[in-house]
Amino acid sequence: MPVVQAAKLSDFAAPRGADLEEGNMKLTMMVALTTLALAATGTAIAQDQAALAKSSGCLNCHDVDAKKMGPSFKSVAAKYKGKADAEAMLVTKVSTAKGHPEVKAKPEDVTTLVKWVLAM
Repeated sequence: MPVVQAAKLSDFAAPRGADLEEGNMKLTMMVALTTLALAATGTAIAQDQAALAKSSGCLNCHDVDAKKMGPSFKSVAAKYKGKADAEAMLVTKVSTAKGHPEVKAKPEDVTTLVKWVLAM
């Protein structure tokens, strides 16, 4: 029959001194690398959506920051902030050309662009 050794309380104790500092440094590095990766991903997505806005013709009348023929995307986001039905209402408005000029974007692209604008 195999001998089972009982665990000692020290087996479960938190690391001390240099072991604790090394663990904290590793955790800090993992958090920093994860943050950088997420930031890079967010930037890439925003660039993709800006390119989609341009190719769909949105930037002919709108700008992210400044009013052109249409309102800036940031002012649209501010106007609809906190409104539960904002996404659905804007998708419908843009897709049906009611209160907005007709767009050449595919329906799924309109939804993507509306989400992007509302996230500003």
